[in-house]
Amino acid sequence: MAEDKSGKKVIALNREARHEYFVVEALETGIELVGTEVKSLRAGGANLKDSWADIDDGELILKGMHISPYDHGNIFNKDPRRPRRLLAHKSEIRRLGQQIKLQGYTLIPLSLYFKKGRVKVELGLCKGKKLYDKRATAAARDAKRDIDRALKSR
Repeated sequence: MAEDKSGKKVIALNREARHEYFVVEALETGIELVGTEVKSLRAGGANLKDSWADIDDGELILKGMHISPYDHGNIFNKDPRRPRRLLAHKSEIRRLGQQIKLQGYTLIPLSLYFKKGRVKVELGLCKGKKLYDKRATAAARDAKRDIDRALKSR
């Protein structure tokens, strides 16, 4: 876990999310966890790869995130892929629900980190990229790399 300038200790990043989706907006939410899950996160046992968030009965639910079982947790360990409730204001949840229904956006967790001792999830309101968008992004990245190389060699 690396700590950045804002006092965040990053647990897991979803690198694939920025490749597969355009991130329209990012939102910080809390997450409801049990004690052994937090201990496992401190050891770095999380994977956001195939996870997404959904709104069920006015609650924001994170699905598909894997938190490895804690080594010394015995009977207190929960299912590693269980749905977990995200903590956000009701007005934010309502607004996100409208965006999902009307404009076809998806809620994707971008990162999981500790902030002042609490686990936070950076949730992105995303729109899926088409194949040609991914190619254009890769081409722009390669062009920028070539330009930087040329400027450095001069």
